[in-house]
Amino acid sequence: MRAPSSRSRSVLLLAILAVGLPAGTLALGIRPPAEEHAGTSGSITRGVPPPVELPAVPPPIRTDLPPLVPTPRPTVRARASRIIVRSLGIDLPIISRDRKVANQGPDQYPPCDVALYHTAFGHPGEEGTTYLYGHARDGMFLSMLEASERNDGKEMLGKVVRVYTTDDKLHLYRITQVKRHATDFSLVTDAPPDKEQLILQTSEGPRGTVPKLQVLAEPYAIREATREEARPRARPRACYDTP
Repeated sequence: MRAPSSRSRSVLLLAILAVGLPAGTLALGIRPPAEEHAGTSGSITRGVPPPVELPAVPPPIRTDLPPLVPTPRPTVRARASRIIVRSLGIDLPIISRDRKVANQGPDQYPPCDVALYHTAFGHPGEEGTTYLYGHARDGMFLSMLEASERNDGKEMLGKVVRVYTTDDKLHLYRITQVKRHATDFSLVTDAPPDKEQLILQTSEGPRGTVPKLQVLAEPYAIREATREEARPRARPRACYDTP
């Protein structure tokens, strides 16, 4: 019998290794990789990894917009509400000259038992003039008229005038000038527009008398007040047909 050639021996060895290698790997606990299966189209289908969830990304912040500014609350203008001149015994609530009173009379004739602020002018604490007026009657501005008739009112100079406002403030003034027989508003128009001042006016005669008494006062302090002090109840009374 002829001995096998070297080529035959090589082929036989490869066949033994091909059969024995899978068995050896199984004996060692090693499994060969699973065979890939061909799809119906003949292409190889490979395992697809699960999708990766990316973290949520917030929208970009715009920096080209103007900053938000809160809407300011509307402010209520403080108005004169009470006047006290202790040296003259005056203590009156103050109302607007535009307030209507039953049976008031023609041409916005001022009611009694109150002082009035002129709406063409300002209020305490503001630049310009606060203009208050009232009748020269008992319990009103009569004592101011009588003081003006004594030595041209010099006794009133330096006296304190207290005017309260609806924001519960007390504005303090000192009388600096007494002008009798006034027929115009020169105490207002001659003053610098930004100068704060107070003018009190009353009549010098019966209804229809043109010359008026004007008393000028200048501010020197502002203090806190209570609601009860600053806002007395006004009870204006029509007095056109009364003496």
